[in-house]
Amino acid sequence: MKIGITVLQPFEVASLRILSAGIVLLPFAFRGFKDLPRNKLPYVILSGSLGSFLPAFLFCTAETKLDSALTGMLNSLTPLCAVIIGVLFFKMKTSFRKLLGILIGLVGLFFMISPNGNLHLNNTPSLLMVIAATILYAVNVNMVSRHLKGLIPIKIASVAFACHIIPCLSILIYTGYFSKPLLEKNYLKATFASCSLGIIGTAFATVLFYRLVSRSNALFAAMVTYGIPFVAAAWGILYGEQVTPIELGCLAIILAGVYLANN
Repeated sequence: MKIGITVLQPFEVASLRILSAGIVLLPFAFRGFKDLPRNKLPYVILSGSLGSFLPAFLFCTAETKLDSALTGMLNSLTPLCAVIIGVLFFKMKTSFRKLLGILIGLVGLFFMISPNGNLHLNNTPSLLMVIAATILYAVNVNMVSRHLKGLIPIKIASVAFACHIIPCLSILIYTGYFSKPLLEKNYLKATFASCSLGIIGTAFATVLFYRLVSRSNALFAAMVTYGIPFVAAAWGILYGEQVTPIELGCLAIILAGVYLANN
């Protein structure tokens, strides 16, 4: 995302990401439309929107103001949100341990986004976008576990992304992406980065995600975000971003809350 938005608009990077994922999985989508139960198709399409399409735009827009490391650390809220959404809307059993974990995680979140006790107003919209994306992830993981478990992962992912090809193409046309000097080095690099994100970090990863949900449950699948903050922090440091001890400490608090809530 960071490489993509150097010359492209955030919406263009997000559209290229989902478009490339849809195109690479398109050969499987034809069979998916045929084989998936008709009553499951709305959930499949909604899963594509909640789990990939909308978060892609939220994250890309947020990345224009936030460091990659901080964005990745905030992504660790996904398992916590999965518990909250599960308890509120999916009849997940609650307990004192879960509530304590949620409280601890929220304390870590507060100090991560406001290390001095005050929100950074300039970055508040971007921070809220990342948090909104983690909530969408949490809704999606609960919905997939409830309504799509047992279906073949490659068919779910391919149909979900195929249904978003036209919206992404429409956005790229509207933003004027195809009229830009796409053969110039910077544009080629940004486009390649965006499409790589779509093929590897979205299409391939989403198939693995659906497979993980089908073999376990929503909370376990949400646990994959444990690793995201550390990978994001490593990339952030590699690209010269500053990762502060306060951020790492708050990350530890959030993950402690996630552990309590999900253990």
